[in-house]
Amino acid sequence: MEYILEPWPWYVSGPLIAIVMFLLLYFGRTFGMSSNLRTLCAIGGAGKKVEFFKFDWKAQRWNLVVVLGAIVGGFIAHFYLSNPIDIDLSENTISDLNNLGFTNAGDSLLPPELFSWENVFTLKGLSILIIGGLLVGFGTRYAGGCTSGHAITGLSSLQLPSLIAVIGFFLGGLLMIHLIYPILF
Repeated sequence: MEYILEPWPWYVSGPLIAIVMFLLLYFGRTFGMSSNLRTLCAIGGAGKKVEFFKFDWKAQRWNLVVVLGAIVGGFIAHFYLSNPIDIDLSENTISDLNNLGFTNAGDSLLPPELFSWENVFTLKGLSILIIGGLLVGFGTRYAGGCTSGHAITGLSSLQLPSLIAVIGFFLGGLLMIHLIYPILF
């Protein structure tokens, strides 16, 4: 008998996120992945060259556990908790993806048309990675944090700038997928 793994239901995962957020707020900490990049750059000595990276990174060591947890959790989720069945996409979505050049839509979370080594090391693939990385880096600094920081920490502590940032993230994603992405592919 084969056991099919299901995602955790909202009534388990939601309260777990709420408990973590309560503990972070209680201890005066904020959650966000982009702040870890600044910490890693400071550890590497970037503060000697750029003022932005000159800060007490040792006070942020606790947040590096978040990065380690994301890596270990992703590994465990992928190799031990994943459901190996195909993704259930609507026929319209499959048709739209086929029109954009995705031949096996729904067979994988990471389509090989974007994430295979052959496609990454093309001019188009490298351009997408470099330009996308610069835009994400600029966006996180301009917005004062990343999507996880604003959507989880900022919204749970009722910060209006985080609400505005999250609305901007969603609008940007919609504009990208409906207007820019079809031009690229």
